[in-house]
Amino acid sequence: MTTFGLIRHGSTIWNKEGRAQGSSDIPLNEDGWNQARQLGRRIAGESWDRIYASDLIRARQTAQAIAEASQLPVSYDPRLRELDGGQIEGTTQAERIERWGEQWKQKDLGLETPESGAARGISCLQELGQKYPGERILIVSHGVLLNHVLNAILKEESKWHTLENMSITVVRCDEQNAWDCELYNCVRHLLPYEAEQQQ
Repeated sequence: MTTFGLIRHGSTIWNKEGRAQGSSDIPLNEDGWNQARQLGRRIAGESWDRIYASDLIRARQTAQAIAEASQLPVSYDPRLRELDGGQIEGTTQAERIERWGEQWKQKDLGLETPESGAARGISCLQELGQKYPGERILIVSHGVLLNHVLNAILKEESKWHTLENMSITVVRCDEQNAWDCELYNCVRHLLPYEAEQQQ
């Protein structure tokens, strides 16, 4: 049985501004780096074998911070990229309504489909499961992609909500390609940092 720790990258300025990021290459902001270091400290005290990450900079920087704390090897795979946001990348909800109207989601704005994103994300996980059977592998990726992957592999569950920045969700796949979830959207590693920020 292969175990995957699915991690949504740390915060960026576009996250703070509510802008659609998609495949735009936006780096972590200061909060994002601090969040990644917090998770790195948590991972250093757990048992993981390696890290695979999206090749977009916000995921690469998150993986780098985790690796510095845990000494785990890092590899990159473009299949773990966020869904392409087409014309909406860089826009806020208010800007989308202003440009395309309230029904903007019904228009063809060049967005990658959920099915396409889930398929490439799952193909990456399945390949890693075959390559590293029985290992525990961290996957640093993006909120929308991970959400669609979870909805596809955990069909018996209710729909999964958007993952928080720097959360970890742990799923396992057995030899029959059956999946289960043992931890969902966990951010307990961020609590000390968030408390400090509020003081």
